[in-house]
Amino acid sequence: MFQTAELGIKVSKKEFKLRELALRESLLELQQRLRQEGQFPVIVDFAGVRGAGKGTSTNFLNKWMDNRWIVTHAYSEPTDEERARPTFWRFWRRLPPRGQLGIFLSGRYSRPLLDYVYENIGQDEFRHQLDRINNFEKALADDGALVLKFWMHISQEVQHKRLKALEKDPLRSWRMSSIDWKHYEMYDRFIDAAEQIIAHTNTGHAPWEIVEGEDLHYRSLRVGEELQMMLERHLTKEPIRQKYLADMREQVHQKVIEAQAGEGAGNRAMTILDGLDFSLALDKKDYREQLAACQARLVRLHQSAAARNSSTVLVFEGPDAAGKGGVIRRITEPLDARYFKVFPFAAPTDAELAHHYLWRFWNCIGRAGRMGIFDRSWYGRVLVERVERFAGDDEWRRAFAEINDFEDQLIEHGIVLLKFWLQISKEEQLRRFKEREETPYKRWKLSDEDWRNRERWDDYATAAHEMIQQTSVMKSPWVLVESENKAYARIKVLRTVCDALEHRLENRSQGGGD
Repeated sequence: MFQTAELGIKVSKKEFKLRELALRESLLELQQRLRQEGQFPVIVDFAGVRGAGKGTSTNFLNKWMDNRWIVTHAYSEPTDEERARPTFWRFWRRLPPRGQLGIFLSGRYSRPLLDYVYENIGQDEFRHQLDRINNFEKALADDGALVLKFWMHISQEVQHKRLKALEKDPLRSWRMSSIDWKHYEMYDRFIDAAEQIIAHTNTGHAPWEIVEGEDLHYRSLRVGEELQMMLERHLTKEPIRQKYLADMREQVHQKVIEAQAGEGAGNRAMTILDGLDFSLALDKKDYREQLAACQARLVRLHQSAAARNSSTVLVFEGPDAAGKGGVIRRITEPLDARYFKVFPFAAPTDAELAHHYLWRFWNCIGRAGRMGIFDRSWYGRVLVERVERFAGDDEWRRAFAEINDFEDQLIEHGIVLLKFWLQISKEEQLRRFKEREETPYKRWKLSDEDWRNRERWDDYATAAHEMIQQTSVMKSPWVLVESENKAYARIKVLRTVCDALEHRLENRSQGGGD
């Protein structure tokens, strides 16, 4: 695979200067177009052999372009803050916004490569981690991002010369360490792992470019000119793609309307929510007794979880006035506020809209031992954004796989994930709306949007049904909560949370894995 990158190609200093001048002018122009026109980010990754020019190539791009609109990140060993969260948290949170360029060194490929070379993981886990990377890159590319990956290569002989020269250079020898020579001795194993990485992750939406790194001038121009070509192509292609998608989404929407009209009013399909028993209830006395017992139990379990660095994520979805806020208050009332945080989500901000929709939720994943409570969540993509047509048919349909992958990463990290859908009848929602209208201290809860959403009750029920069908998996099933009676709903949620925490703590105490 790497024989084509060991040809000894060189570019003279004179030729380099001439081509550099034209390249720099073109890159600056494209960067301005990206800022003004480009509704997508550019993500550039450098990986490859030690000494093959990853750092100098990064420096050249920052020199040739306006580095005020470039974010550059060189990853090293994860910090304590990063280890306390799922692996991809550190990559999601540093993604550039639309219109800007992000350059990443020793990024998401570094850890799987090293773990495999050092035999810390086997072939199956290596492939699993590469699949995770493919999912990450596909999510970004599907959202419009331009993803470029450069594998910088030099032969073992050239690497030996580079390391020797670096070792003897008094100004640069500080960059050397014993690990560099150790990796040199393991060159063949690194190459074997590299070939597997490239073969497994060289996709149409995130291709690899193998760059011969022996000659400074050649490799720098190769990287810059490839970026120039791909950015120019993407700036031309992406508006056409978006127009096509907009037309397709409108056609799909019209066909859905026609199909619904053909079915006729009153022929709404049954959903899983129709089977809930809204007669379930607790009287005040039972409720008070069970609430006290559940909250006391929750306090003990939450303290134990925090002491053992066991994190929890609770997700609450459901119709307006279904009681999400009341349930959340009963969970948080007895807890130490230092160890939980409630995230209420509404329409995304401008900064959030400038990123992939999952970006704002990844940024809310807390450190080990904390509880994150989401009042509305990433499921907005397949609920309100679907129903209100903020997301196209293609966008919300692929979101099911993206959400499942996201949640799988949380669970794989050891986080206790619980998802609650609180459901009430349409009649009970109307009663609660009117009660809010008539109660001064509750009036703020009711908005014109609530009434507008109510008019689309059936559309939301259909969306919720499909959401549950697609994302209620064995590792993270949806808990459907009959919320007609608030007391019953609160106790059901509290008991479910306590049972899950207790199971996790018992599993850990018995030496069980996450």
